[in-house]
Amino acid sequence: MSQEALETNEPETPHLDFAGTTPYEDYVRADVLTHLQHTLSDDPGEMVFLVTTQVMELWFTVIVHEWETAAAALRGDDVPTAIAALKRSTRELEALNASWKPLGQLTPAQFNSYRSALGEGSGFQSAMYRRMEFLLGEKSASMLVPHRGAPRVHAELEKALHEPSLYDEVVRLLARRGHAVPDAVLRRDVSERYESDDAVEAAWTAVYSGDGDADLARLGEALTDVAELVWRWRNDHLVATRRAMGAKPGTGGSAGVAWLEKRARRYVFPELWTARSHV
Repeated sequence: MSQEALETNEPETPHLDFAGTTPYEDYVRADVLTHLQHTLSDDPGEMVFLVTTQVMELWFTVIVHEWETAAAALRGDDVPTAIAALKRSTRELEALNASWKPLGQLTPAQFNSYRSALGEGSGFQSAMYRRMEFLLGEKSASMLVPHRGAPRVHAELEKALHEPSLYDEVVRLLARRGHAVPDAVLRRDVSERYESDDAVEAAWTAVYSGDGDADLARLGEALTDVAELVWRWRNDHLVATRRAMGAKPGTGGSAGVAWLEKRARRYVFPELWTARSHV
């Protein structure tokens, strides 16, 4: 603050005159973001649905970044950096889950007023959400099919499909720390869905039976926080869908609520949950 401003006890005038766009705009690209909304119906509720969905996509992007950061750190045995990224992602998951608030109480009549604008569009077609699922170990080559018409997106998903998931990196770390993880798990085809293994469960049982402040125990709890919030996301999606459309088929041709119910029943990082029964 200038001496003159201090003497008069008045704030300085902010810099208002820029040759081009503002530095804020150059960094945030707010003008791009706020002009991406193109509603297809006259219903005022469609704008809320569209913006909320776009916000979800942005949160997916941030969370993928955090989990990829954590996976890379674990490959390098840098557990503190991985835990920090996972903890950041829990706060981001909480914000993502809060995105259901504007949509969670839609009545069938309200949703139907603009549902036709979606055509065959459905959230399961989200490429960034698919990358989240792949990082959790929920791999499926068939989920690349909807993206064949978008070469860049398809290539990114195919790369993610064939890379170890976040949980694959966790299990490999357990093996490097001396836990008896079978070769069949360590050398599995990482493009396939991760399935629970008794030996990995035993490894987590040993971790949780030891020092609760050890880095593996803290990693396990950070992963459990992530898993719980993902479960809450899936359940909030299920409840919002059931409320808005009942048991009708989903907009993208899925089974709708029945498909979401099946997803909600699956554990994320399964052995972290089952191992607790043995501690």
